[in-house]
Amino acid sequence: MKDSKKTPPAASAADAPSCEQRRQALKIAVVGMAGLGLLRHVEPTFADEAADLRPQPGDRLVDINGDLAKPLKADDIKLASKPILAFPFDPAGKKARDGSRLNKLLLIKLDAGAMNADTKARSAAGVLAFSAICTHQGCDVSEFLPEDKNLLCFCHFSKYDPLADGAVTAGPAPRNLPTLALKEENGELVVAGPFSSAPGAKTNT
Repeated sequence: MKDSKKTPPAASAADAPSCEQRRQALKIAVVGMAGLGLLRHVEPTFADEAADLRPQPGDRLVDINGDLAKPLKADDIKLASKPILAFPFDPAGKKARDGSRLNKLLLIKLDAGAMNADTKARSAAGVLAFSAICTHQGCDVSEFLPEDKNLLCFCHFSKYDPLADGAVTAGPAPRNLPTLALKEENGELVVAGPFSSAPGAKTNT
């Protein structure tokens, strides 16, 4: 008796998952891993929305605690005063890039004459932009200490020198606070380039 089993037909190209299906499957997997604590954050490679992208050249900056549609001007930042927390703003999409905590920025205005050469080159009208996420364990860096002109993270008291490219001056932070290059256009603060290094805490896991 002949074997009555039939060999299943070979899969056709039409049966193969589409690019969009693969994209959706990848996003579901990434979200699931994040929910299990397996990912610290989703890198921009996986982001497909403007709000999730890291700051882009040409982005404006907006006050996190203010109008998220109103670009900040250099004159809005007062010399040696409490830093302003900001998000980059996509002028084409007219939307803040607030989809990732790693886009949170710290803005401070200091005397350009006291900055080292690299820091001054990344400033605009004395305004400096740093990642607001501590490189130790990812807490917010939100304070400026006028007496020693350092930025401070209250979680474990890491300090950074904003006049020297965000160099660590005290505490357990393992590396500089990333800076973001700025320029000025019609008085507005504009992103001129990417972060000097990846924002956020680095782990071995």
